[in-house]
Amino acid sequence: MELRQVSRAAGAGRRPASKASHAPFSRRRLSTAAVLLCALFADGPAWADPGAFTGLAGTWSGSGTVALEDGSTERIRCRANYAVAGPRMGLVLTCASDAYKFGLQADVVAEGSAISGSWSETSRGVSGVLQGRGGGGNFQLVATTAGFNANIALATRGNKQSVSIRADSQFRAATISLSR
Repeated sequence: MELRQVSRAAGAGRRPASKASHAPFSRRRLSTAAVLLCALFADGPAWADPGAFTGLAGTWSGSGTVALEDGSTERIRCRANYAVAGPRMGLVLTCASDAYKFGLQADVVAEGSAISGSWSETSRGVSGVLQGRGGGGNFQLVATTAGFNANIALATRGNKQSVSIRADSQFRAATISLSR
């Protein structure tokens, strides 16, 4: 039966009718719609906030210097691990030289560009609060506890990151360059 319809249509110079062409949506339209929907929702809506900590997740390593209270400086090697889950981030930063070591841990949350949370310096048993602003790879934070304040600047560009810490006591400063 179908062969006869094809033959008659070919003889009349027409394309044979098919059941699919009578459907309200052809297969081509359905597959195009499916591709578009997948593209729109694969990573969430395009208008969604990607999060203040986007691009930080993972392990970073590098080196830098630390300036101590007595005026001496030490070259340090550092390793950072950022665990990012939406607006929350956990940080573990460990830096060491032959004679000096510090370990910083932080748990923070972003609400828009406002960042807040807690920090601890594991080798000295000191902890406090962390507050500041940031997003898009740039952060300006202040770490405080009784008798200690430190300004922290973090800038990330692709797979490169710089961390600058300026304190008012104990160690004076640290400048660190990290990469993935």
